[in-house]
Amino acid sequence: MVTKTTDNTKKKTTRKRSKVKKNLVIVESPAKAKTIEKYLGRNYKVVASVGHIRDLKKSSMSVDIENDYTPEYINIRGKGPLIKDLKKEAKNAKKVYLASDPDREGEAIAWHLAHILDLDLNDENRVVFNEITKDAVKDAFNQPRKINIDLVDAQQARRILDRLVGYSISPILWKKVKKGLSAGRVQSIALKLIIDRENEINAFVPEEYWTIDGNFKKGAKKFQAAFYGIDGKKKKLDNNEDVMEVMARIKDKDFNVDKVEKKERRRNAPLPYTTSSLQQDAANKINFRTRKTMMVAQQLYEGITLGTQGQQGLITYMRTDSTRISPVAQAAADKYITDTFGKEYSKHGSKVKNASGAQDAHEAIRPSSVFNTPESIAKYLNKDQLKLYTLIWNRFVASQMSAAIFDTVKVNISQNGVMFIANGSQVKFNGYMAVYNDSDKNKMLPDMTEGDTVVKDTLKPEQHFTQPPARYSEATLIKTLEENGIGRPSTYAPTLETIQRRYYVKLNAKRFEPTELGEIVNTLIVEFFPNIVNTKFTAEMETQLDQVEAGRREWVHVVDQFYKPFSLELDNAEEKMEKIQIKDEPAGFDCDVCGHPMVIKLGKFGKFYACSNFPDCHNTKAIVKEIGVTCPICKEGHVIERKTKKNRIFYGCDRYPECEFTSWDKPVGRDCPKCGKYLVEKKVRGGGKQVVCSEGDYQENVVK
Repeated sequence: MVTKTTDNTKKKTTRKRSKVKKNLVIVESPAKAKTIEKYLGRNYKVVASVGHIRDLKKSSMSVDIENDYTPEYINIRGKGPLIKDLKKEAKNAKKVYLASDPDREGEAIAWHLAHILDLDLNDENRVVFNEITKDAVKDAFNQPRKINIDLVDAQQARRILDRLVGYSISPILWKKVKKGLSAGRVQSIALKLIIDRENEINAFVPEEYWTIDGNFKKGAKKFQAAFYGIDGKKKKLDNNEDVMEVMARIKDKDFNVDKVEKKERRRNAPLPYTTSSLQQDAANKINFRTRKTMMVAQQLYEGITLGTQGQQGLITYMRTDSTRISPVAQAAADKYITDTFGKEYSKHGSKVKNASGAQDAHEAIRPSSVFNTPESIAKYLNKDQLKLYTLIWNRFVASQMSAAIFDTVKVNISQNGVMFIANGSQVKFNGYMAVYNDSDKNKMLPDMTEGDTVVKDTLKPEQHFTQPPARYSEATLIKTLEENGIGRPSTYAPTLETIQRRYYVKLNAKRFEPTELGEIVNTLIVEFFPNIVNTKFTAEMETQLDQVEAGRREWVHVVDQFYKPFSLELDNAEEKMEKIQIKDEPAGFDCDVCGHPMVIKLGKFGKFYACSNFPDCHNTKAIVKEIGVTCPICKEGHVIERKTKKNRIFYGCDRYPECEFTSWDKPVGRDCPKCGKYLVEKKVRGGGKQVVCSEGDYQENVVK
């Protein structure tokens, strides 16, 4: 009898437990959900919204201009089943927490979720954390807050402004130029910057100048010095006559040491990464495109499985323009640096001042734990994750270290009034350079004192010409946009993608080159919508959006202030913008299907050959670039330049598929003198090229 009662009690307890409601946590991504659920334990269920669940319609403006620019949101197509599941989970939950990312976009996602799930906006159910670690997540759940409507309003204002610009200008461009074109607040400025730079390059007139570099000796030790001037005054060498005049004054080998100036110079550590500085460094140092940088950073932020330690978020949130570091992270860095390098290497958590206009909602990008060194977790990361994590880890640790100290030496030497200057430096204390070496190697000079004599070994006059400014790379364009206050961390990657996808620009040797289509669109926008491409005007708009976020301005007023003059520009463009006909160019050969002349057309992805008899004939061909080399395999076809879907160049035979020759490296049209295989051209560091055997057993000197 007792046994039966005990069994029944157990069954009731089990049933009771099964009915205990769990707390529901909603985040954006499944990877983030997996990491967070591990930290919160069995009383929480974590699910993902997979980004936004509501947005403006794609088929229409979806902004009621007459009624305070009210947005007309709809559930995103394809998310019906997900929304149904979220509603069911929310209904059965003890409490619903909204844990989307800690920025405007994340706040808007939380607000939309609250609307869909019919949650009380006054409820303290919004949870934010800057890093996905156990302590940070638990602390965040101990202090939930209400949804920040000011943040939501700032995101909504940006979304509506972008919609008003894009959905107003784009239809005009479709009517006046061609279908499929678009314009946007940030993308139009990025395009204008690229075209302005191209115009500078085209207008550039090279100027001649000369240098004289000298090799000298002090005893047995050699050193280099560069010509400075005549009779104590700096002199420019504009032409060969100037050089001959200088050389004529040098009568013998002995030069006098006139002045030796020694100084101690300090170089402070770099600041920790913001989004844009990370994007720039990743492009320059590890050759990552902007989109790739953000994708890999997202993976590191959301969590990586570290063996028995389980899933961990490895870096703080990657969309930030703050350089602030939390006191806890500073203390951890101080301990790591002191234990690893010594007390003199730590700057003891000195405070960092943010750049003007920085959004200080969260920290700079840093490792979640400085003790997760790249070496200690390398086996858990893929190649790209390790490269980016190492970059972030090194930069953060360096930012918390003391300045590097250099001993610098400047020596003036002369003969008959002709002055040369030699500069040298030596690292006295490496400081932050122990982990982040951004300095030239030591350039040592022999010991010299005033009155010493040094001996001229050789003098090398050299002619140069000034160079035009370089085209923008992804890194330099982002830097320029940031310096002008255009856009925010989350906007740079999609902006650069859009102007390439619309074929307004193309990447040529990793530099942006405007297309004919891009120049046409830019000309029209500059003429009819000058404020859209006015950097000061757009930067001021960003400032006003920041004020909305801070609760100091009403979003409707900000949008209205922009739209009223913009609507007048729209009316003017509709009336006065002339239709532009992009003429087809003759291709110079006939269609192999119907015999009509082929023409060169401008399409969404660039130029291509098409039959002039369209729509009766749909024959099209890709435009290929011959490199003037016979196919090294079949000896019949010609090698042409091709592109992969990701726009990477490779080389192949024009007789494909009859001949399947392909090569990532450019064939040069010669055979290897050792084995008879074909030679190819490879790029080497420093911008040079090297001719090597395709089988790897022969190479020629680097050609600059």
